[in-house]
Amino acid sequence: MSANAQNGSIKGFVYDKSNGEPISYAVVQLAGTSHGCMTEKSGNYMLTKIPNGEYTLQVSFIGYDSLTEKVTINNDAITKLIYLEPSKTTLESVSVSAEKQRVVTETRTSVISVTAKDIKQMPSIGGTADFAQYLQILPGIVSTGDQGGQLYVRGGTPIQNMLLLDGMMIYNPFHSIGLFSVFDSDIISSADVYTGGFGAEFGGRLSSVMDIRTRDGNKKRISGKIDVNTFGAKLLLEGPFIKLKEDRATTLSYILSVKGSYLEQSAKVFYPYVENGLPYNYLDLYGKISLSGKTGSKLNLFGFRFDDKVNYSDVATYHWNNWGAGANFIIIPGKSPMMIEGTVGYTNYYTSLDDRAYKPIISQETESKDTNARQSGISGFNVNLKFSYYIGKSLLSLGVEAVGYTAKYVFYGNTSASSIKSTVDHTTDIGLFAKYKYNWRDKILIEPSFRLQYYASMSVASPEPRLSFKWNITRNIRLKLAGGLYSQNFVAATSDRDVVNLFYGFLSSPSGLPNTDVNGKEVRSSLQKAQHVILGLELDVIPYTTINLEGYFKNFSVLTSLNRYKMFSEDPDYIFEAGMAYGGDISIDFKYKGLLIKGVYSLGWVKRKDGTITYNPHYDRRHNINLLASYGFGKRRSWQIDVRWNFGSGFPYTQTQSYYGNLDASSFNVDYVSANESLTFMLGEYNGARLPSYHRLDISGKKAFHIGERHTIEVSLGITNVYNYKNVFYQDRITNKTIYQLPILYSVGLSWHF
Repeated sequence: MSANAQNGSIKGFVYDKSNGEPISYAVVQLAGTSHGCMTEKSGNYMLTKIPNGEYTLQVSFIGYDSLTEKVTINNDAITKLIYLEPSKTTLESVSVSAEKQRVVTETRTSVISVTAKDIKQMPSIGGTADFAQYLQILPGIVSTGDQGGQLYVRGGTPIQNMLLLDGMMIYNPFHSIGLFSVFDSDIISSADVYTGGFGAEFGGRLSSVMDIRTRDGNKKRISGKIDVNTFGAKLLLEGPFIKLKEDRATTLSYILSVKGSYLEQSAKVFYPYVENGLPYNYLDLYGKISLSGKTGSKLNLFGFRFDDKVNYSDVATYHWNNWGAGANFIIIPGKSPMMIEGTVGYTNYYTSLDDRAYKPIISQETESKDTNARQSGISGFNVNLKFSYYIGKSLLSLGVEAVGYTAKYVFYGNTSASSIKSTVDHTTDIGLFAKYKYNWRDKILIEPSFRLQYYASMSVASPEPRLSFKWNITRNIRLKLAGGLYSQNFVAATSDRDVVNLFYGFLSSPSGLPNTDVNGKEVRSSLQKAQHVILGLELDVIPYTTINLEGYFKNFSVLTSLNRYKMFSEDPDYIFEAGMAYGGDISIDFKYKGLLIKGVYSLGWVKRKDGTITYNPHYDRRHNINLLASYGFGKRRSWQIDVRWNFGSGFPYTQTQSYYGNLDASSFNVDYVSANESLTFMLGEYNGARLPSYHRLDISGKKAFHIGERHTIEVSLGITNVYNYKNVFYQDRITNKTIYQLPILYSVGLSWHF
């Protein structure tokens, strides 16, 4: 008889007993053996190659009572659905044990996992903690502004970031004010932020990935939350259509989130001192229905609608909307140590800029007129299927993905507002990937992966090997490495050299590119490419403290950018660039009972070359420091104080060298004697200077009043930019007026959780 015939397996899911929500990263192990694992994002676990015999199954997770149960293995596959009871008190030993188990069984190089609890330990700007605010304290992430600012991840531009919501593409996840995302933090189950070196399961982006998963609705009872504050309001509602019962084969639940801002109106009452007001409004809707089976197999149906509008009086109106729908599923076959996952989705994004004061600007560097983009849209589908096969502590994943979309861009071809041009691109990208995670005695973890990405619109295939590695030198000292090759054909029809850039046009493999690259070599393909290498060290040598150090290098060997040197109609609209981003981060986390202290320091360089000059782009921030403290105290930790301080060295900018009068002599009807000259400027070295350093202090406090076991009323007070520091955003060259970031803003909020 073969050895395999004497082995069995245990698989299943771990759920929160109070609401039926799957629990991610719970520790599942057989006491006294080396058989153990952590649950996946969907709450599933699988232990294979277990010798026949009797065992004690132990399951534990932070904030829940541990569970033990006797199991007998007898050449078969056992399915166990585990329900953990929320604990009245959090045991620090369980917390530490769960964290240590995870860091030694996952490579986790250049990836940060974020939960709703993490987000709620940030100062609640506007009365509500938000995913966009938490992202700004993560290593390697730089924000260029509170108003219309973008997020740049370790040298990559926003168009090079991929964001997935339940596996579906989201093309603009952040609102114009820059403090809020489209996501309701109360429905986030997990969010993995890959700042580089991500595996072959992700493709079509050069720099980073944000993979966000929402939780299922409450399977036991109707519950929700109503939140009202000086910035906006929110309604969250969830509950079962078919309640969860241990003797019932299926459950059906829903979750619905509606949140919006009325800041343009409320600012006139609460913030009349803000110059030009706060003309930002948005509305976000997300809904999901979850069907779960007895074995843990699950089907989710979801849809969303996100809207954003900015109304700058007498200047411009900018707005965008994004809607979509999709489904994802998990299938757990009966006796096979396999899991099948899949997603299908459709999304439609549209953005428009209505410039009521359209005045084309003459660039003194090129003596050419900038185009002024007006409308852009992108709509399409994404489909993926992944098979995961468990082999002891190792895991083999195979998958296929298809992405198809239509991108439309409408713009002004010259200085005449009536001269409108448009371009439409259709493309389909197909990716095949394989990934193997090998675990050698929880000592060495190796994750080689390979992706073959095919871009149909360009008829180009890109083979992309990748690798992630971890060596657990001891249980408290761990060395890690990640890297790989990456490609992208997605292009922003807007210059990344602009400091303020609300509008983004989308193109796929634009035409009219030059025949040579920045080094003068012939270009065979316009596909954008990058290579990543990340090296890190994790240290748990101080009690309750985790230290993480990472160094990174990203080589952007081929990039596509707007041609800022275009002078004549026959000149290409786009040019090739190349560049690199390199640096390092150190983060220190101290957690003890109700106290969290987090410190992050990032040192980075970003460089670009376009064949004519080598320059630092406007988001090249040399030093970035974030300090965060959160303290919960009192009975049931009903009081909470959160403080965050951010310091960033100045961004590059181009100085104005001189002003002079210019008379337009292009028309024969000009009266040269009486005509007035227009004020024109001459620019200095491109991005040769630096803006002043940025720093801001935010603080918030909240008090929760528990009414019975199911009702909580929470009062919050927050202050943004406590000492009202005037951080420079940019400078208007024509008026020479300095534009500042947000001033001191206070917020008051009231929420009811039921």
